[in-house]
Amino acid sequence: MNSPTPGTFFGHPKGLQTLFFTEMWERMSYYGMRALLVLFMTTSLQTGGLEYTVATATAIYGLYTASVYFMGLPGGWIADRLIGGQKAVWYGGIIIMCGHIVLAIPTTYSFFVGLILVVLGTGLLKPNITALVGQLYEDGDARRDAGFSLYYMGINIGSLIGYTVTGYLQVNQGWHWAFGAAAVGMAIGLIQYQKTIGNLNGVASEPIQPLEPKQKKLAWNIIGAFVIALAATTVMVMNGSLTINPVAVAEFTAYAIAILFLVYFGKVYFGGGLSGVEKKRMWALFLVCLASMCFWSGFEQAGSSLNLFGRDYTDRMLGSFEIPTTWFQNVNPFFIIVLSPFFAALWINLGKKMLTPSYTLKSAIGLVIMGLGFVVMFFAAQAAASGLKVAPYFLVATYFLHTVGELTFSPAALAAVSRLAPKRFAGQMMGVFVLTYSMGNIVAGLFAGNFDPNNVEEMPNLYLQISVFIVGAGVLFAVANKWAARWENSEEEMKPDENGKSADKVTA
Repeated sequence: MNSPTPGTFFGHPKGLQTLFFTEMWERMSYYGMRALLVLFMTTSLQTGGLEYTVATATAIYGLYTASVYFMGLPGGWIADRLIGGQKAVWYGGIIIMCGHIVLAIPTTYSFFVGLILVVLGTGLLKPNITALVGQLYEDGDARRDAGFSLYYMGINIGSLIGYTVTGYLQVNQGWHWAFGAAAVGMAIGLIQYQKTIGNLNGVASEPIQPLEPKQKKLAWNIIGAFVIALAATTVMVMNGSLTINPVAVAEFTAYAIAILFLVYFGKVYFGGGLSGVEKKRMWALFLVCLASMCFWSGFEQAGSSLNLFGRDYTDRMLGSFEIPTTWFQNVNPFFIIVLSPFFAALWINLGKKMLTPSYTLKSAIGLVIMGLGFVVMFFAAQAAASGLKVAPYFLVATYFLHTVGELTFSPAALAAVSRLAPKRFAGQMMGVFVLTYSMGNIVAGLFAGNFDPNNVEEMPNLYLQISVFIVGAGVLFAVANKWAARWENSEEEMKPDENGKSADKVTA
């Protein structure tokens, strides 16, 4: 670990400032653009959209958001073995910016090419910037969880800016002006990152486990072949020589990602030369990963079914002003910005009293709270099914519950990966964890595909099913906490006492 750069950022390492603002602007570009996708794809051709069915649009949305996080797996490996975390963040941001620039070009082909570039860039940037946050802290540093909470607040400031700016531009200037604004946001993030990169003081400036020259050459050749194959496939789809059914592809991809997750996790567990303590911690991390998949399958309804509900079934008139649909998604980052300091202080104060909940228990609580948000949507959907435009407070209440669940779950889950993953696999395990976002997102897209505007009476059942799934998962993880809490603290349990015997100490 490098010695810290002088000065702090709200009591945390100075490098957190660099990563905070870089991620803030990257998330501004990502969420600002993400809020538009399903709306753009389901809007009529006459008003500048693509006029896809809801099932097709949400399947594409699920595939896109799943791919964004799926690419975190090779992105983490590239950082660990080829270029280091700092360079991965830099080059990933450049590719993201180029993707948003292409999205701003008003053609159907440029829309999909832009999405592909954003996917590739985010795969490099996202897992590695998160891993960098964890690497700023020494083992046992009590500030780690609070640091991730602060970092998470930066993410939500960015999304707040993104939803507001792109929503306004879409209504007043058009779809592609909104997509272009996302490129500007990423550019600002890149400039800030380059100017303050010295704050990181060399953390992850080089690969943790660099490859030998021959292996490195082979790796770059494989990466080049993948890019060429991806470009060729894109051209074939564009000229009509290859036809893709988005719904079928989404279903297949959900199974493929789940299998890949299990295989890659198992490879590290069984073939990584882990110690007994590391293996116990990996079991605890496995539970957090499963909880993450369940959480995001519900939470990511924000960009799909909840977004469509806001557009089609919510009364958006405020006097003579019609609220842009994407602005409803601002409720989530607004509450996170307001509540994040309280949650950060909560975990610190509980820690001082030796009452820190395990990562698995935090995950379970977050799942139950978030799942209750869909109970609210069940009642809102019943009103909509009767032919009424429902009041905005249904969506506001849902997003509030989702926010409380997110603040309980997400920072703790990120901290769990940083603390529980074997250090030599830090980047790769963050990539594996981000893969759970991918699984959750594609399941979310498939859930939302049942949102049929021609069968409004089915909506209440859709939201009830999601609620039962999420809350039920939370209850199961709460039961599993009996074992998970011990696995997480296995290092303390296995420390020898002064006589050289195994200690029985268990941290609460």
